Amino acid sequence: MITIQPLHNLDATVRAPGSKSLTQRALVIASLAAGTSTITHPLIADDTRCLIEALRLLGAHIDEDENSLRVTGTAGRIQNPGTRLLLDNNGTALRFLVSVATLGVGRYIIDGSDRLRERPVKPLLDALAVLGVESRTVENCGCPPVVIQGRGRLEGGTVTFRNSESSQYISSLLIAAPCAAGPIEIRVEGDMVSKPYIDMTMDVMKRFGVEAAAHEGAYRVNAPQHYLPCEFAVEGDISSASYFFLAAALCRGKVRVENLNAGTIQGDRRVLDIFQRLGCRVSKGDGWIEVNGDVTSAGDFLFDMADIPDMVPTVAVLSAFRRGRTVISKVPHLRVKESDRIAALVTELNRIGVSADERTDGLVIEGGSPHGAVIETYGDHRIAMSFAAAGLAMEGISIKDEECVRKSFPDFWKTLGELS
Repeated sequence: MITIQPLHNLDATVRAPGSKSLTQRALVIASLAAGTSTITHPLIADDTRCLIEALRLLGAHIDEDENSLRVTGTAGRIQNPGTRLLLDNNGTALRFLVSVATLGVGRYIIDGSDRLRERPVKPLLDALAVLGVESRTVENCGCPPVVIQGRGRLEGGTVTFRNSESSQYISSLLIAAPCAAGPIEIRVEGDMVSKPYIDMTMDVMKRFGVEAAAHEGAYRVNAPQHYLPCEFAVEGDISSASYFFLAAALCRGKVRVENLNAGTIQGDRRVLDIFQRLGCRVSKGDGWIEVNGDVTSAGDFLFDMADIPDMVPTVAVLSAFRRGRTVISKVPHLRVKESDRIAALVTELNRIGVSADERTDGLVIEGGSPHGAVIETYGDHRIAMSFAAAGLAMEGISIKDEECVRKSFPDFWKTLGELS
């Protein structure tokens, strides 16, 4: 457990780690490319390390140098390791490797932690069945362990997702689609969450030489074709930077975060609009973003956060410190993240004296006067980091299981200390 010391007169500059979302997409795609790629400034954390080990088992050669990864890909012809692919609690890797495993021959088993075994994958398996893939979940619950019977390729065809609870299903199919026997079209009907992550997937694919077309609720990838090796620079992670923007807001100070692309395609950039609506000032420059904080906007606010669910803990803690009611909606998929984030946030906000209630698709927060408490993290890095920022603005916040931040930001506590 770690106890947070409050800060006064906050005026600091810190550096964001590499984007987890971009690192994972680049790793998987480079592992399918024909040749050697270099990924510079990657995030090296628990999630990316377990993905690297799984990709090595599938035949990619991955060497780690100082601040870069060299990946020699399989040209879409993956190996069968004859052993389980263990992914801890990496839901992104789970979804991505389910589709990648269809490109190999034989039986593949994808598994992970107890929490990963609660994270759904059935809609993706149903879509793969349309493309000729035989698969199942071991306990027939729609969650890992997942068994894939690979035949060496995907068939071409058209699949449909209805009211998809995860953009990762679509990204997974897009990534594997170039290695299919024929073109693949993915249709999306009804609600779709986290669309910016699909845009990010297509952008990374393009960097590796494959175009995916998007049109009127559908995506199409021509196949077969090969990914080409490239040098891929990973930009800083807006999600990780948000906790330092939160610190600036709560402490009424100023924090500049370097290693950020002000014109990033990362969907979580929209959290900066929320900071501005609640009274903060945001400045951007070449390689940095700065928040000058003061949460002055009182009253009632409604935030539809369907496209930026990872930012809900940041906004929830921000909302706890201002006068007024905040409704966060359109995020039912938060219940199947690293924790049930809706329940976790409501419980911990109540623990610090803030009135919060669950809704089916989100939560309602009545801002008040938070007080110190020992915060349960539920093994969830984003719960730990958002409440750590709260501890900078008041006495008495301690964070249990502080090592859970290793999932996405191993140097978080060191970087937090740099604020003082």
